[in-house]
Amino acid sequence: MDLDEVSGRLYGLAPAEFTAARTAEAAAAKEAGNAALAREIGKLRKPTVSAWAVNRISREHPGELDELLELGRELREAWQAHDAGALAELTRRRGEVAQRVAGLVREELSPAAAAEVDQTLDAAVVDAGAAEEVRLGRLAKPLRYSGFAPAPAPPGRPAPRRRESGTEDEPAPARGKSDGDSAAARRRAEEEASARRKAEAEARKAREREEAEAAHEEWSQALEEAERVHAKRAGKVARLEAKLAKARNRLTETEQRLEVTRREERHARRRLDR
Repeated sequence: MDLDEVSGRLYGLAPAEFTAARTAEAAAAKEAGNAALAREIGKLRKPTVSAWAVNRISREHPGELDELLELGRELREAWQAHDAGALAELTRRRGEVAQRVAGLVREELSPAAAAEVDQTLDAAVVDAGAAEEVRLGRLAKPLRYSGFAPAPAPPGRPAPRRRESGTEDEPAPARGKSDGDSAAARRRAEEEASARRKAEAEARKAREREEAEAAHEEWSQALEEAERVHAKRAGKVARLEAKLAKARNRLTETEQRLEVTRREERHARRRLDR
């Protein structure tokens, strides 16, 4: 048994089952003589509802998830190649595929958790590192990617051109577009960016609330377990103290009999000496 194996089991569970299962896994590792593994298991964080939902997608719908992540890889490559035509088509497909994948779990979630699932899948599309985390299916909290461009490619691939200001350049607009079309596109981009920032702020507040509730639930369960163990051990101590009190009483009775016996033995010896 190792941490990778245990993590795979734990993060496949619903959040309500996680804490008890983690405690059992840590206890099993400790009983097996692996205290270091037990400590590492104890550090695994309980997943939020949205993280659990994404973990479910990776386990129960790997084909649909792979389609989205492959589209993300193609989108990142098109961005780096400044291929405006490919970007337009991939962006259109991205919305359709992402909506379909998120819809696999959306009905079971609150609006806030559903927004975090969308946010996590968006991060997986534009960031290769996030894609691997999502594919692994062991998220403890939702992922978030900040920026309007996909994450840089791994070493060895060409990076996007940069403006003199040091920011990543946007893909070159398709030739033949009018200034009016470009202005409309910029307005749409600004509106989408504003809507995204608002949604991210709302999702962040919801996530903080959910994390606080999860932490409270976890510590409440820990308190309940500690109180149970304390009550069990206090009861054992009380029983031992009661036995000790009885033993002390018997010892006192024995000491009294011993003193009487010694006194009578001395009297008998003096009569014998006479």
